[in-house]
Amino acid sequence: MKLPVAVKNKFFYFEFKTSPMPGYKTLKAFQKAKEVANLIFIVSKSFPVEERYSLTDQVRRSSRSVCACIAESYRKRKYPAHFVSKLTDADMENAETEVWLDFAYEYNYLNKDTYQKANSVNEEVAKLLQYMINHPEKFM
Repeated sequence: MKLPVAVKNKFFYFEFKTSPMPGYKTLKAFQKAKEVANLIFIVSKSFPVEERYSLTDQVRRSSRSVCACIAESYRKRKYPAHFVSKLTDADMENAETEVWLDFAYEYNYLNKDTYQKANSVNEEVAKLLQYMINHPEKFM
């Protein structure tokens, strides 16, 4: 059987090289989660010093954890229950990130445009994660 050179669909894009399976970095959910984490890292540099070990630390950790949980879930995709369990952890961390973004906006640490951008991508991550949770067989 001859493998296609490239595969592209709504959830990931990859090219076959030496491995027939793509890595977690090709998942759209991972890419979007990383986009949010990077944005949060940049904008949180301007948060007040007194927030360094509370809000700043928490929003950075939770946003990065979404990416880590997606990577872990992908490595466990052979076991559907474990795959879904790790994805629900990613979804939980994504929801936590949303809460911290809400606080940062309410405290005027984020401007409206940045808040809306981060929130919009965060919601997209949530939808992608829910699709993966509801259809784990498509990622095996």
